[in-house]
Amino acid sequence: MDYDVLILGGGIIGCAVAYELSKYSLNIALIEKDYDIADDVALINSAVVYDGLECEDTLMSKLELMGNELMEDIASKFNVTFKKRGSLIIAEDKKGEAKLINMYDRAISRGIKNIRLLDSKEVYEMEPNLNANVKRAIHSENTGIICPYDLAIAYGEIAFDNGVKFKLEEEVLDIQKMSRGFRVVTNKNKFTCNMVLNTTPVEYYGIESENKLNKDRCCSKYLLLEKDFRGNFKNIVVTLNESEDKIYTFPTVQGGTIVALKTNETISYSDSLKKISSFMGKINDEYINIFYESPFYNDTLIIDDSLIDNGYVKIEGKHYSQVTITPAIAKIVCETIVNNLNCVLKKDFVDKRREFYRFRDLSNEERESIIKQDKRYGKIVCVCQKVTEGEIVDSIRRPLGARTIEGIKRRTGAAFGTCKGAQCLNKVASILAREMDKRLTDIVKDSKNSKIVISRIKEFDEM
Repeated sequence: MDYDVLILGGGIIGCAVAYELSKYSLNIALIEKDYDIADDVALINSAVVYDGLECEDTLMSKLELMGNELMEDIASKFNVTFKKRGSLIIAEDKKGEAKLINMYDRAISRGIKNIRLLDSKEVYEMEPNLNANVKRAIHSENTGIICPYDLAIAYGEIAFDNGVKFKLEEEVLDIQKMSRGFRVVTNKNKFTCNMVLNTTPVEYYGIESENKLNKDRCCSKYLLLEKDFRGNFKNIVVTLNESEDKIYTFPTVQGGTIVALKTNETISYSDSLKKISSFMGKINDEYINIFYESPFYNDTLIIDDSLIDNGYVKIEGKHYSQVTITPAIAKIVCETIVNNLNCVLKKDFVDKRREFYRFRDLSNEERESIIKQDKRYGKIVCVCQKVTEGEIVDSIRRPLGARTIEGIKRRTGAAFGTCKGAQCLNKVASILAREMDKRLTDIVKDSKNSKIVISRIKEFDEM
């Protein structure tokens, strides 16, 4: 056999399972069809860490609570930014208030602690900028915000350093059952393995059981507000009312605010802004960094181990709390796989991420020290986010280093500032071309069909 375990999909869950399995004496490979890992993580590098309070599904609530309890230790160990932030779920009318009381009673019965009911006066004292007509609210002290892309990259890097092979730009075409184990056919290779873990929620192969997924999906409109917007909230805030539309906001790790409008209607940017402004107060365009649409996933996530005796496990579904539940899912799946393989814990497992520096977060003394070691940390490339050439070079040279503009942006924050890369994108592309020994015309945004520079301007010897 080429491998003991093959993991299909390099999203955050695939990387987390690779990390957990790399603690054992197993030969593991991860196959990802894209240029980079963690492409399933949202564009904005901030996500809510839930506690199961808001979730109707009991299983998903338990996974959220389990992930929430693990997250702070994981973030500290991986050097990933994680900040505790309370959450407010607000009722604006009688129907919303009834839902709120139901939600509170359900949470208490599930054993969720550190939550309490508030009246409108207490809510306005917590959030004086709130423009909503508050009847009641639930406040939770358990929630937080985290950098999900950093978390996924950390999982992947540590797994890589502990022997997991990452096969990028390989698409799985077929999985064939053999007398013992499987043959996995990609667009580049054929691999044999004892077990397969499929984390790609939309790919199905002939060996699998029927689709058990219960899909619940709609569209959300997102605004990223600059950190100097005066109406920002301190807490994560969610609305409950008669309408099916739901507005929720949360502070980002970087200091701004994300505002989301969950709706089943097809509405324009201006209509979305009106609905959000009725909740947050008037928002001038100058404070809006990004406006984008993205699916809102609320599937019941399933760990399908019905074929575990044959060596096949599949994770089905996508959920808005995917980042929160990832540590819990990874531990459960790892335990399932390990119990079916003859393996032991490694004695030489390195549970630490390689060191890196974020210039904007360092003190002046720390900056001087790192510049003495590497002068490239003294050259600012992205002025908005204070990202240096040293950080960009490191993001390329690290294990599973960036190979695209998007990979560098997500790893470092370059080109995510107010100017949207107008001042630095060309510099970032030039550094990437230099470090990879490629022409500028070969550099892509995020995939082979997304070149930054199509071709050179024709040069003339004489006019």
